[in-house]
Amino acid sequence: MKVLVTGHNGYVGSEMVPILRAAGHEVVGLDAFYFEDCTFEDDEPPVPALRKDIRDVTAADLEGFDAVLHLAALSNDPLGDLNPRCTYDVNHAAAVRVATCAKEAGVGRFLQASSCSLYGAAGDAFLDESASFNPVTPYGESKVFVERDVGRLADDGFSPVFLRNATAYGVSARLRADLVVNNLVGYACTSGRVFIKSDGTPWRPLVHVADIGHAFLAALEAPRDAIHGQAFNVGANAENYRIREIAEMVREEVPGSVVEFAADAGPDKRCYRVDCSKIARMLPSFRPRWNVRAGIRQLAEAYRRHGLTESEFLGSRYLRIRRVRELMELGRLDADLRWRGSRGR
Repeated sequence: MKVLVTGHNGYVGSEMVPILRAAGHEVVGLDAFYFEDCTFEDDEPPVPALRKDIRDVTAADLEGFDAVLHLAALSNDPLGDLNPRCTYDVNHAAAVRVATCAKEAGVGRFLQASSCSLYGAAGDAFLDESASFNPVTPYGESKVFVERDVGRLADDGFSPVFLRNATAYGVSARLRADLVVNNLVGYACTSGRVFIKSDGTPWRPLVHVADIGHAFLAALEAPRDAIHGQAFNVGANAENYRIREIAEMVREEVPGSVVEFAADAGPDKRCYRVDCSKIARMLPSFRPRWNVRAGIRQLAEAYRRHGLTESEFLGSRYLRIRRVRELMELGRLDADLRWRGSRGR
């Protein structure tokens, strides 16, 4: 198929594009390129791409594609909280715009990167795709709105599918240090502390960034009846952990490290465990290839190989909120996170 991947230059997209290309698909990217200078590993050969804000996408941009894989978003809670109105504009309104334009352009399949964060404050029970939503952040709420509004576009010619990704981890060409496993391993490798900022009790479902790519590939290639208008929790049932359990695994895999709680560590409202039985049943070609412990080892080896220091790890290259604030302070992004001048250059 000929597929457009929005957000192809980000943490997930950088790993997903090679997976799609290896499967024989023709890939074109579309990205605002906020993070193109935030490289960690060498990129795969670049794909043709539109340098464009998703808020400005038109139907003409999407003509000739068989599918759109929509990853582009303000991608974590601190970044979402920086400007909640902008978060809703980008993550909700612009996502609906892209889907509407895709439908108008005759694109048959629309794969939306949703998130298990829409379950929000949910407690200890396992949640399948029929569970109630209880988001506690603008980011999580925006994902609820997208599923509602893009779902209404489904018809005989347009098939949306919502991939509710568990919390991602693992090495990517555009590493993020603000994801829990990546963050805990980074602290352990650069400071010797497995530094926990909550009380360690919240549950998180976890999935390797490469496995997210394989889930999207499975949904892209699945029979229409298997995906039309459906939502899927992306991950594995065995990969739900409390934060303190992740920290303990990191301590075991990074010699000499010790678990340390922040002085102001307290409860985190975000607490959810997810049941991923549906994706295993409906998309049998998807089987996660990673588990958290293997991902910790991968990250630790990569951090050591790069000689990563604590100051680098906690700088603007790997923390999305710091990168965006930096671009704003330099006058390259305005308050609505739009590039000033010629694409910020």
